[in-house]
Formats: sequence, C-alpha cells, structure tokens
Amino acid sequence: MPIQLADAIETRNAQGIAAGIGRLITAGDLPVGTRLPTVRALARELDVSPTTVSEAWRTLAAVGAIEAMGRNGTFVRQVPGPGAGQRYRRVTEGPGHFAVDLSTGTPDPALLPELGPIVAAVGGQNLTSSYLDPPVLPALEEALRRAWPFDAASLTVVDGAMDAIDRIAQVVVRLGDRVVVEHPTFPPVLDLLDQLGAEVIGVDLDDEGISLAGLDAALAQNPSLVFLQPRAQNPTGVSLSARRARAVAKLLAGTSAVVVEDDHIGDIASAPPISVGTWLPAQTVHIRSFSKSHGPDLRLAAVGGAGDVVDALAERRLLGPGWSSRILQAVLLAMLSDQGTIDQIARARDCYADRRAAFAQALGTHGITAPGTDGINQWVPVADERSTTIALAAQGIGVAPGAPFQVRTDAPHVRITIGLVDDPEAIATLADQLAAADHAAGRPAGRR
Repeated sequence: MPIQLADAIETRNAQGIAAGIGRLITAGDLPVGTRLPTVRALARELDVSPTTVSEAWRTLAAVGAIEAMGRNGTFVRQVPGPGAGQRYRRVTEGPGHFAVDLSTGTPDPALLPELGPIVAAVGGQNLTSSYLDPPVLPALEEALRRAWPFDAASLTVVDGAMDAIDRIAQVVVRLGDRVVVEHPTFPPVLDLLDQLGAEVIGVDLDDEGISLAGLDAALAQNPSLVFLQPRAQNPTGVSLSARRARAVAKLLAGTSAVVVEDDHIGDIASAPPISVGTWLPAQTVHIRSFSKSHGPDLRLAAVGGAGDVVDALAERRLLGPGWSSRILQAVLLAMLSDQGTIDQIARARDCYADRRAAFAQALGTHGITAPGTDGINQWVPVADERSTTIALAAQGIGVAPGAPFQVRTDAPHVRITIGLVDDPEAIATLADQLAAADHAAGRPAGRR
C-alpha cells in the first residue's frame, strides 16, 4: 500500500499528498473501506515528516474522504462531506460595527434600478403550469441568447453566480482534481474547492487577464476546470482583453479542461463582454449574474455554454429546487428591455468608473499603485494588512483583508469596495486615511 500511494503522490507537501490520495479515491484505486497506512509509515515512504502527513490526513478528513478510527486505523469513506466557508467568513469579520463598511463587495443601493413599478406590473402573472415546465421563460432565454457572447449549446437560469459555480463544480470536479483559478480570486470559490477536495492552482494576473505563461504551466498538470472572471475581476478589477481570451482559448484547445467564466458584474462593467467561448464554445460555460447590476435580491444568474455541463446541471437541479422563480425571471426580462432601467445602469456604470478612477488617482499621490481599471472594488497593496485594517477600523472604516482572496499569501493587500463612496471629498479623505495607516504599518511615506 505505501508504494502505491507514493507512486501517485507527485508533490511531497501536505496539499500534494492530500490531492494525490484524493485522486486515487476518485478513480476507485482506493475503494471505500480501504485501510490507509499509518502516518509514520507513509512519512517514511515519502521521506517527509509525520507532521506533513498528519496535515494531509486532516485535509482529507475535513472533506469527509477518510475517517480515523483510533487504534483500528484510518479508512477511506464513502463521499466527501460539507465543510465551513472559512475564507469567506474572514472577509467581513471585523471588530464590530463600522460607520463606513467598505468590506462587503456589494453595489451602491442608490445606483440600483427601481424595482417597484416592474414588480407591480409582472407580480400578478401565473407563469407556472407544471413542475416540469422549462426552467427558463422562453422570452427570457431569447433575450439572454441575443446578448450572450457566443453561441451557447444550452442555457439555463439559477439562483445567483455562486449557485451556478457550485452546481458546475459538482458536475465537473472530483475529489483530488486540479482546478486553475486566478490569483487572487473570490474567497467563496476557494472555500468551495476546498470542500470538494480539489487541488487549487493559482495563476497570476496582469493587465490583460490571466498570465499565459502561468496558465500554460498549470495546464501541464491536467486540471479539470479553469475558473476565470472576464470583467472587473474580484478583487483586482482586471478585465480580460480579447487578445488574451483568444490566446487562452488556443492554449486550452485539445485539453479536457472546462472553462468557467463568472461575469459577476454584468453591465455596470466598463469593459465589453469578452469570452473564451467565442473561440472555444464546446469547452466554455459562461455565467452572467444580475445581482450587482440589477439588484442582489433578484438572485438570478444565467448559465450557458457547453451542453454536456449545462444539461447535467439542469437535470440534477430537477431533483432539488427545479427552477428559479419565474416571477423573478419575468421581472428581469422586463428590466432588460425597460429604457429607464437601461439608462439607470448606464449611469451606475459611469459613477462606478468615476469613483474608482478618483480613488486610484488619490492613492497615486501617496505613491500607492493599485491594479485594474474596472468594477466596484480596489485591490490595494499595503505593508501589513492586519495593521492597516485595524488602523482603519479604529476610524470606523471597514475593509476586507487580502489573505482570504489569495491562493498563496505572497503579498499583503486589502480590498476596498470604493463603489460605495459617492462623495469626491470622502474618496480623497479615504485615500489619505489608508496611506496614513499603511505608513504607520511600515510603508515609507509617498509623494504629495
């Protein structure tokens, strides 16, 4: 048994050991009930410390892949179980109430379209004749397809972007699979992949999106899924260029990896809708959320692309919620064609762009350069994120620590939802407060 495990373990750290054993469990090479070697026996075989193997065992136990039975040994379990979203909790965990909470990543309520009249107009409709009706209103599907960035083989609607990502991952990712994500990325995605027992490969970003060299190296490890945010990437604000998307598609062509694109910000993004699916439609699943543009409580996201994945998602969903509220779908359909809503979203887009640009310019006067140019968040490098967040909290300002967003914590940052600050003077003052907190934490004072 130790020789078999050792042959399957390519990376001799705790994460690599857990992922290697996870792949054996998924492939059926370690059937349910298999007794695993002791920590010390496997440590000797791998030439690592028992502490490293113990950490791998804890990781596998946390996702429900193995179970320790005391002196009787450690055994392979039936299926992974649920875990807690530790990273996501850390994003908004602060010392208490903030007078100004910029940790949330939520849109400015004042910039959301008015829902009342549209809800009143469609609320009385009877839109369900059978529990087996199509999950998407035909008129809504038609409207979505007209705006889709590529010809989607299948399309459905679910209850928000994270619901879509969760359901796609359940279809595509198996225990021990490798999954490529942008580094940094949205914490709930990392929490979800941890719960599935996946091995996460973080690939850096530049001004045009995911690094081609980094992605090329990651693809050599045969990932099952590549997760991208094509517009206003959360947390950095970087948007994928058409040139980069084409190059990404070229790298992925001929691989078995599924590309999942989370267009979480929709029409309040300044960047155009770019998709790898334009060049690689059979391997791409595109998610378009309407929470930040049209309203968080709509709880709707469209999912379209690779038919095998989207159809499997829809079929599995029949055994659970079945469909997303058709009344809410009707509200969304009305908003997509309502000129007042379209104009309000255009105004919101301009306001967010102005706020973000003003904050970046104000930070620049302190010698602080932040990446990205789009969206409602700013990803700001700091000397020490803990000291900076505490110093700002003492002034009643909440910001999100950077560590939960990072696959590898190699540079301290904070994420600030600058889209919530509507006053130019308040934006300039916030930049001053951040720079002062950062300077107190160790960064030399910048230019003025």
